[in-house]
Amino acid sequence: MGPPKKITGKQEAALFIQAWWRGTLVRRTLLHAALRACIIQRWWKQMLVKLLERKRHLALDFYVRQEWAVVKLQSWVRMWRIRLRYCRLLHAARIIQIYWRWHNCRTRGFIQGHYIFKESHLNLQLEISLGAQACRVQQCIPLPIKE
Repeated sequence: MGPPKKITGKQEAALFIQAWWRGTLVRRTLLHAALRACIIQRWWKQMLVKLLERKRHLALDFYVRQEWAVVKLQSWVRMWRIRLRYCRLLHAARIIQIYWRWHNCRTRGFIQGHYIFKESHLNLQLEISLGAQACRVQQCIPLPIKE
């Protein structure tokens, strides 16, 4: 290397200004990097909050669907049990009615029959029972229909 150079006052001032400027550039670069990092961190925190909120919403939706399904299933089971009970009672009532009608027919008698409309006539068939006696009536009645 060569002999050391002497630094004058102007050169020293220029070196001071250059060092200050380089320090300012470095500090500005670091400040911009810190601001960008802060912006990225805020964005990431917002994304995490949105993700967490979405997860909470999905969990709540799943819970609501489960509760709805449980309530629906319970109502179906209650409906099935009530219907089964109703059918049993209906069957019992029919048995009682059958025996009651049989008893009435044996003691009092009954009238049973059916009718059919054909064009302008009424076909009527009746069976009247009084104990052991039975009477059957079949009649065709013309209807006064104007054409």
